[in-house]
Amino acid sequence: MRPKRPLFKVERGEGNEYVLEDGTCVYDAAGGAAVSCIGRADKRVEKAMVKQFRKGISYLPSLSFYAQVSVDLANWLVDSTDGKMAQVMFYGSGSNGIDAAQKLARQYHKRAKLNPEEDRIFFIARDRSYHGATLDALDLSGHKARRAYYEPMLAKNMRTVPPCYPYRERLDNETDAAYVQRLKQALVDMIETLGPTKVAGFIVEPVVGAALGCVAAVDGYLAAMREVCDKYDILLIFDEIMCGLGRTGYMHAWQKSGVVPDIQLIGKGLAGGFAEISGMLVGHKVAKAFKGSGEAFAHGHTFQNHPLACAMALATLKIIDEDRLLENVRQKGPILARKLRERLGSHPYVGDIRGEGLFWAIEFVMDKLTKTPFESKLNIADEIHRMGLTKQYAVWVYPGSGTVDGTDGDHIILAPAFNITEEEVDIIVERTATLIEDYFKGLDESMPSNS
Repeated sequence: MRPKRPLFKVERGEGNEYVLEDGTCVYDAAGGAAVSCIGRADKRVEKAMVKQFRKGISYLPSLSFYAQVSVDLANWLVDSTDGKMAQVMFYGSGSNGIDAAQKLARQYHKRAKLNPEEDRIFFIARDRSYHGATLDALDLSGHKARRAYYEPMLAKNMRTVPPCYPYRERLDNETDAAYVQRLKQALVDMIETLGPTKVAGFIVEPVVGAALGCVAAVDGYLAAMREVCDKYDILLIFDEIMCGLGRTGYMHAWQKSGVVPDIQLIGKGLAGGFAEISGMLVGHKVAKAFKGSGEAFAHGHTFQNHPLACAMALATLKIIDEDRLLENVRQKGPILARKLRERLGSHPYVGDIRGEGLFWAIEFVMDKLTKTPFESKLNIADEIHRMGLTKQYAVWVYPGSGTVDGTDGDHIILAPAFNITEEEVDIIVERTATLIEDYFKGLDESMPSNS
């Protein structure tokens, strides 16, 4: 298939840079899609991969066999939650994990729990959310533009409630507590509308990734959602595919709030981009129900628990731990935020700079006071992204659109590797700021004059 736009051929990767065939070194300021968390070619990951490969156990049919490395990875992850999660299964992409979570929730309610409920077939997500590219994952997503092509094919067993998006949706003079209460009531109202025994799960990104651009939940929000889910026996599902595994400065984004999910999805940075692997962590309530009922999870993928991918993921996580990279994320994140705000906070077309850890977004607006977005036809974020790949700027930023209503609204995401230095922070800020300033200068010059 012909790509949407011309692609750049990469000859090799060095540190946190892509080296293109013309010699341009593009600094990866977003880790691709928040994937490359420890750089391009760590020898420790290579060593772990080769060791597993030489055992002759690169792939195993999971119907009959398992490799110790997949158990070691699962145990490492459970330990990293301080034992608050119980079990882990590994898949390929994040979308695979989202599909698995829906099936697990359905089977939990229908067969595994003490008082099964056949009618729990609905899921609730949040408006402008995005949880994956497969049809099931897309059906669980509340992003209008990303759903549009495939709407007639979707199952449509999902409903949306408003996101926790204070920049645009918290009312003037509304406190965090009042805002949380309003969002809590919206969830209750949706559950009651569908039927108190009809909803299987509620899915949330603790820090929203691609769809809204690094929007963190305000204090008290996740706890309020947990309270509602408990009241109605709904499984709380956290999608940490993009924001998890150290990206926010915590191994798991939910650890900042202390609100534990029933099901958690991880991916992207799990193996730092060295292998395609995602995971589903299962909480104790769900795990105990399956064990008590004797139910086996009726789901599987050819390449689940892939030994070679598990070996590279375990090596990546150990590097994050041994090199104290979470500490570096917590140190460098505030520096990145401060310098971005110093350089771009007063820019007339920058509406908001937000995020946590090394997960930051810049939202663009036509008017800072009214927060009016640019029209989608201008492709602001994508155009900035493409301009950044030229030799003059040489920086990769992750573009996002539909920020405001699923169609209009633009942002870019910065999600660099966890091992960045302060010098690299300066590179990111300088190249990104210059890119944005020059792009909008050119846009202003191309617009018809009002005079």
